[in-house]
Amino acid sequence: MQVADSMKAYRVSGIAPFGSVRNKFSLDLPAESKDAAEHMAYSIIGSKHKAKRRAIQIDSIDEIDPRTSTEPKILHTFREAIELAGGTIAPNQEEE
Repeated sequence: MQVADSMKAYRVSGIAPFGSVRNKFSLDLPAESKDAAEHMAYSIIGSKHKAKRRAIQIDSIDEIDPRTSTEPKILHTFREAIELAGGTIAPNQEEE
């Protein structure tokens, strides 16, 4: 399965309510555009943490090199492109 040429990896960062506390978040998402990545971020945070879109503050949406991400969804979506480019750039971190 090849990734469509229009798919890119984006890092969405901002602040959202997680329970009674507002915390920073960063999500790496595969999407066709910045608007699609923004919509996915609202959808994911809203469904997992019951946050309304107006309560989520997105500070930045940046296109990233998929090789720098450790997010399994990014690695899976761009696995062929990552292999052709020589593997991941991000260091493997083991949990302790």
